[in-house]
Amino acid sequence: MTKNWFITGVSTGFGKHLAELALRNGDKVAATFREQNQADEFTQSHQPNGLGVVADVTNEDQVKAAVTTAIDKLGHLDVVVNNAGYGSLGPIEEIDDAEVQRQFDVNVFGPLRVLRAVLPHLRARKSGHILNVTSIGGLTTFPPAGIYHGSKFALEGIGESLAKQVGPLGIHVTNVEPSGFRTDWAGRSATYTEPQIADYKETVGKSLVGMASNSGKQPGDPERAAQAMFDLVRMEHPPLHLPLGKAAVQGALDKFTEIKKEIEQYAEIGNGADFPEAGK
Repeated sequence: MTKNWFITGVSTGFGKHLAELALRNGDKVAATFREQNQADEFTQSHQPNGLGVVADVTNEDQVKAAVTTAIDKLGHLDVVVNNAGYGSLGPIEEIDDAEVQRQFDVNVFGPLRVLRAVLPHLRARKSGHILNVTSIGGLTTFPPAGIYHGSKFALEGIGESLAKQVGPLGIHVTNVEPSGFRTDWAGRSATYTEPQIADYKETVGKSLVGMASNSGKQPGDPERAAQAMFDLVRMEHPPLHLPLGKAAVQGALDKFTEIKKEIEQYAEIGNGADFPEAGK
């Protein structure tokens, strides 16, 4: 059965590969771009099943208009992919408020704007699948990406709660958590705040150098990631979490093993914080 997709951030990376794969397999795709010429080119190149629409996810009016146009042109939506996002990298202490706000506006409030625009449609149909492209960085952390992690941890929590809210309505939610893939994420798409404070040179500074030098050499294949997401939305019982890439799978397993061990080690302290009569 063919699907109708709404995918944000299709100019590069996962969004581009996923849109092209879906179209090759006979699905219909409404793809968002920030520039009108990009949207027009996509529509012209992928007629009749491809529709390019302009929507910067930081602009609520554009998001609403893009969703309305997609529904009008395609008839309905089956899959909504919150893919647009970027990484803000550097010492937490040194990234200024304006950049932190921009990171959360794109990575958290952007998906929320999309969700508010599409959920009335999906609820009315009592069906649909929402994919939030978060990151393994929404489950575990690395020295140079504290602000980015904050945004992705937030999106993880939103996705988990949303799944409980809309699951009874027949709507699936999956948080897709890639590790390192050969996209532009660590290249031109990222913003770098180089550490000026000497205390961060060894932790953040060296990690930033390694991350930048590894850009384009990551083990993850974006086309295989797109195929995984394409297959995911055709599952009868899709997962809530889908780490993509061996590093993501192992990183998630390691994180929760460590958390379990730590909680168990200090459980006596935690349990002792209740009133004595509680839990009897």
